[in-house]
Amino acid sequence: MNTPDASPQMLAASWMSQFSDPNAWQSWVKMPDGAPFNPMSAMTAMGGGMGFPGVTGAMGAGAANPASLVGRLLGDFGAGLAPGKLEALRDDYLQKAAKLWQDFMTGKAPAFKDRRFSAAEWTANPVSAFSAASYLLNSEFLMALAEAVEAPARDKQKIRFAVQQVVDALSPANFLATNPEAQQHLIQTNGESLSKGLANMLADMQKGRISQSDESAFEVGRNVGITPGTVVFENDLFQLIQYTPATPTVHAVPLLMVPPCINKFYILDLQPENSLVRYLVEQGNTVFMMSWRNPDQGMAGVTWDDYVERGAIQALDVARTISGQEKVNVFGFCVGGTIAATALAVQAKRGQHPAASLSLFTTLLDFSDTGVLGVFVDETQVAMREQKLARGGLMPGRDLATTFSSLRPNDLVWNYVQQNYLKGKTPPGFDLLYWNADSTNLPGPMYCWYLRNTYLENKLKTPNALTVAGVPVDLGLIDCPTFLYGSREDHIVPWEAAFESMRLLNPKNTKANRFVLGASGHIAGVINPASKNKRSYWVNEAGGRSRPKSAADWMAGATEKKGSWWPEWAKFLAENGGDDVAPPAEPGGAGCGVIEAAPGRYVKARAD
Repeated sequence: MNTPDASPQMLAASWMSQFSDPNAWQSWVKMPDGAPFNPMSAMTAMGGGMGFPGVTGAMGAGAANPASLVGRLLGDFGAGLAPGKLEALRDDYLQKAAKLWQDFMTGKAPAFKDRRFSAAEWTANPVSAFSAASYLLNSEFLMALAEAVEAPARDKQKIRFAVQQVVDALSPANFLATNPEAQQHLIQTNGESLSKGLANMLADMQKGRISQSDESAFEVGRNVGITPGTVVFENDLFQLIQYTPATPTVHAVPLLMVPPCINKFYILDLQPENSLVRYLVEQGNTVFMMSWRNPDQGMAGVTWDDYVERGAIQALDVARTISGQEKVNVFGFCVGGTIAATALAVQAKRGQHPAASLSLFTTLLDFSDTGVLGVFVDETQVAMREQKLARGGLMPGRDLATTFSSLRPNDLVWNYVQQNYLKGKTPPGFDLLYWNADSTNLPGPMYCWYLRNTYLENKLKTPNALTVAGVPVDLGLIDCPTFLYGSREDHIVPWEAAFESMRLLNPKNTKANRFVLGASGHIAGVINPASKNKRSYWVNEAGGRSRPKSAADWMAGATEKKGSWWPEWAKFLAENGGDDVAPPAEPGGAGCGVIEAAPGRYVKARAD
């Protein structure tokens, strides 16, 4: 079914001539007098797509000239590229393309290692194998071209991201006409896979998103988010859950968990075997969890100050009141950590120190390095959001989910296009991906403030540069031991950026700060159950003058340990948990009664 429009010899000759003809090559780099070289001119001139002209899907079926498209993306930035660099890339490409063509002509199967083309069907058909190899070669050329572009660092990051998006989208694995696996499946099922794939696609179009998990396999409160507990407080921003004790004694100092308001808290309480909440309860902690409300139009005017004052600070007050303790251990995850740290800084400026300790997981306080998310934040984009949302409105959860999926398109987009649509399969049930699809809206004013003051202008790290809840914010005023965690492969919060909090917190008592590095990414690194004893983590026990001051120095002296890092955190909480006492006989108290059973109704409200 993989039928070329012309003979391979004709296609190769047409394509290669564009690289080898000196006149054609000179036209690529010919510029108006005084103008810097723009890669758009070179890439537009290539023509014929990213595979050999006429081979449908060497970079994707129906893509007449994706090189021109990429050229336009690069040209939008007005970036320059020295002709000498382009010529070096061209020479390297010619050498590799000639070898690929020679192998094809002699019947030698091309060698490539890419899991998108790992199935036997890709090498069983020489044309399919050649299509995959051509795609990978041309992808390599375009990414090298994007890497060689001379532009400011932020613009260069955007160029790389844009080119990568195009390259990933145009893989021959993404199209039925060029995916031999999907074609074979179509034959084996007598066409049933095609009809099921169309049905899956139509269903996803109605939902407005690609299905990544069998969503019928899970339900919040039935088999995810099921650790026993009680909602003991609520306002218009959050519910507060107090979990039921599971040990004969508990640490006197309770733990308040501030999860991210982007997505829902039950990522920390999935199923019993991978629930961080259940683990903490079993370690003798009295755990309070904030469950943020999924904003609707009634919350369209809510601000960052509200999330701090009527959110985290209110939760601190309630947890202290119920427990009878002056201080609580405070935990924040991702943006929840940013909210929690801001709240404690506000309280410190008011002369209050309600935290016995502070734990921040994959959290940014210094936004100098925002990872790949930086491609979405610049003055133009933030101003556009402000014009639309700053005075009221909602940032749709669907848009946020699309943004995060685009950070890993092969894993979170195209994989499901291939499996769900081209092969007509139903994705298996996966609790983490079910949670990932359960998105939340954000209030426009809160979202715009967050974008401008952190991601764009990075003011939170500077003492007194921001005013929140009526007081200037200085993170250095927070006075308590801290446990900081980063994930080594995190593409949202680079671990080096998470490490920068070591400089901002306890600046006059750095020995009070502890950093632990885990394996894997933003979510999987955090959800690493101790019972499974998987992966590994790193610690650095150096102190005094040997205490590392940079992430690079910390890593150079770090020791790798096998298994989960959860016990390291449990030990830290125990050290700051006070005496062991009898667990509370009933949830709530001190004016806070039983509202409903955990996980509560706020977490069940969906954005779509």
